[in-house]
Amino acid sequence: MRVFIFITISMLFFSCKKEKSIPKEGPWRAALTIDDDHEIPFLVTFVNQGKLTIINGEERIDVTDITLFDKDSIYIEHPVFEGIFKGKYSNKYISGEFIKPSLDRVMPFYMVFGNDARFKPTSAPDVMISGSWETVFSPNKKSDRYIAKGIFEQTGNRVTGTFRTTTGDYRYLDGILVNDSLKLSTFDGAHAFLFEAKVTDSTMAGDFYSGNHWKEPFTATLNNEYELPATDSLTFLKEGYDSVNFSFNDVDGNTISLSDTRFDNKVVLVQIMGTWCPNCLDETKYFSEFYKKQNPEDFEIVSLAFEYAKTEESAFKAINKLKNRLEVPYPILLAQYGTSNKQKANEKLPMLNHVLSYPTTIFIDKNRKVRRIHTGFNGPATGNEYTNFVKEFEAFVGGLIIEEANKSTSETTNE
Repeated sequence: MRVFIFITISMLFFSCKKEKSIPKEGPWRAALTIDDDHEIPFLVTFVNQGKLTIINGEERIDVTDITLFDKDSIYIEHPVFEGIFKGKYSNKYISGEFIKPSLDRVMPFYMVFGNDARFKPTSAPDVMISGSWETVFSPNKKSDRYIAKGIFEQTGNRVTGTFRTTTGDYRYLDGILVNDSLKLSTFDGAHAFLFEAKVTDSTMAGDFYSGNHWKEPFTATLNNEYELPATDSLTFLKEGYDSVNFSFNDVDGNTISLSDTRFDNKVVLVQIMGTWCPNCLDETKYFSEFYKKQNPEDFEIVSLAFEYAKTEESAFKAINKLKNRLEVPYPILLAQYGTSNKQKANEKLPMLNHVLSYPTTIFIDKNRKVRRIHTGFNGPATGNEYTNFVKEFEAFVGGLIIEEANKSTSETTNE
């Protein structure tokens, strides 16, 4: 009898322990808390104890750095960005804090099992907003004002799309339209965005939240003919310059300069970026794939990383993390750490009028002359804009590659 009771208690104990030991596999709804009235929701799927997938529209981000310890503690680290979830868990609920150490930012979060709705539709939409929207952020504040192009597709209540700006896009936004209220959100591990607006069939007005540290108003007007300014005219060489140069270290401590013989008689792309930047991540994925298809005798890419990591060691750690995760085949040099301030970045490249955006790409021909400077990056979330970018980019680079070295050209950035 005692043996039977012991076995029964043991079975109950280990059964409860097993039930407690890992978050349940399947869909979860997660949210970062801005304040008592606002949160930034996103969806995840736990595949097994060591993997979850973050879902934003068509985007899927696999996260494998998951640690369970102290019976009910969980630690989830993004595969590229430094954002960390620290919290307590049961098999159906997780809560704690999302932390970005280098920026000293903390947001409460929670995750609930079994809820696969980012936002809950309570009634039908009053209007359809599919199309392009001429948008202004911070319209009444000159110092913060900037323009954008909203690109949306709507099916029933559901709305997907993004906002393009002159310096990049807000990546995969997903949400709903209920009556006249629009809600869109995204979380990619680096940025957490929420857009809320009241809409009519031709106007939109609301607020944009970036985490719990930034809020600004925006307005938009339906305009399917609207286009942003050309992105090849925003950053350019100062008068008296026809090229760029730099000298920074790679992750192995080697100093690399554009004047090195490895770049002789080659087309070179210089990517100004940061490992913390989602648009830079999208661009780096594409550049890595493109680079692997090229003849190394004709073409090179070198990235200059401007990191907000507080120490040189942590900055190089972030670069290594990005290189290893994406299998980046070209060098990423540490140009700056401790801040991602664009004015500071411009001090590193004084021949430029300004560094307006991460990323920025400088196209250099075989004679080491700058032929184009492209601001920002239209990522996959922009749909046709991304497709058009790829076609134009590959045609332009292909044209530079087939040019002969020392061939004169009249096409320069200053013209």
